[in-house]
Amino acid sequence: MSPLTTSAPLARWQSRWRGFAHWVAALMPKGLYARSLLIVILPMVILQSAVAFFFMERHWQTVTFRLSAGVVRDIGATMDLYALLPDASQRESLRRIAAERLQLDVDILPKQELPLPLPKPFFSLLDNALSRELARQIKRPYWIDTVGRSSLIEIQILMDGGVLRVITHRNSAYASNSHIFLMWMIGTSLVLLGVAVAFLRNQIRPILRLATAAEDFGKGREHDFKPAGAREVRQATYAFFEMKRRIERTMEQRTAMLNGVSHDLRTILTRFKLSLALLEEGPETEALIKDVEEMQRMLEAYLAFARGDAGEASQQTDIGALLEELKADAERHGHATQIRISGEPVVTVRPDAFKRCLFNLVSNAQRYGDRIEIEATRDHRFLTVNVDDDGPGIPPQQREDVFRPFYRLDEARNQDEGGTGLGLAIARDIARSHGGDIILGQSPMGGLRASVRVPV
Repeated sequence: MSPLTTSAPLARWQSRWRGFAHWVAALMPKGLYARSLLIVILPMVILQSAVAFFFMERHWQTVTFRLSAGVVRDIGATMDLYALLPDASQRESLRRIAAERLQLDVDILPKQELPLPLPKPFFSLLDNALSRELARQIKRPYWIDTVGRSSLIEIQILMDGGVLRVITHRNSAYASNSHIFLMWMIGTSLVLLGVAVAFLRNQIRPILRLATAAEDFGKGREHDFKPAGAREVRQATYAFFEMKRRIERTMEQRTAMLNGVSHDLRTILTRFKLSLALLEEGPETEALIKDVEEMQRMLEAYLAFARGDAGEASQQTDIGALLEELKADAERHGHATQIRISGEPVVTVRPDAFKRCLFNLVSNAQRYGDRIEIEATRDHRFLTVNVDDDGPGIPPQQREDVFRPFYRLDEARNQDEGGTGLGLAIARDIARSHGGDIILGQSPMGGLRASVRVPV
């Protein structure tokens, strides 16, 4: 046999196994809480079912065979007495005694053919037990019906003088304990489920708190809590705290260094301004003054970008009032501006940083457009603010490049025209520090749409 003929069935088997594994994975719950419950409860239910089937079912089978044997013995004794009592009054007394003492409704039918055998019910322990005992003890042709009337059993036996028909209660020959089994399974499963839910809830809660703290830290919010739960969860919490401290220490060191650099550079620029002020006015002096002012503006923008507005606390902020301020500022500069707000306008952000983010987007729209539209939408998860203008827009292949610091466009829309080239970079940095992002697209007004989305 060639390797190709051997590998083909193996590949088919592996493909079917992967398909089955994907199907099982799709059915499995996705949450840790539900999976933990499944891990705890499923093996116990399987164990209880196996124990109940292999032990309790055997017990029921033994009891059923013994009850069926007792019923058949009573029927055999009744047949023998019928044969020994030829008098009709004595047989009537025997029928009465069988009904009162043995719970057997006995009747003699005229001699006739037995009914056709009924189809045996699937998994009928009673039918098998009665058939075996009738064949072993009576040794005569018989007909039984164990399913026609659910609470009764009818047995017909062919005798020499006729057909003996016996009707008895089903529980006389069969021990049905299904309800006990079901109650046992349901009761124990509920108890187990209650214990597992109470235990797992306490184990999952610290993990959820840790996830919430990590999410809040990514949004720039404070969320303090004490380590709790299992040893592994506590280790993960301590590792998160240590990581948080390292990040905060790095940010503090960077801020301190930038403050020192900005102080030194501002001192030098101030000396330049004083020196230029003492010089005589002229074309060269005016050019130097403009260069110094441009350098100071670029320095302030760069330091603001590098600092990232660190240290500001998050708080409830009315986005509607913030947008009204931006609208008033744009209208003062001669731009027709409209705002639309849908949903609850109050969200948790760092107000100064978020205002600067939106201000940079609106300023960018003012520089290249005449009309501006600002739309804010708040749902249960995100706040989305769209800033549209009617300017020339930005080519799709360059919309990501413009977020790079000091990036210059060769097209008509150039962020560095009259600016520092850091506006969109600072805006995206602020949005990402809130756990969100900024995306550029085509505006319905024909220009650029800047969409900032942050979680609430």
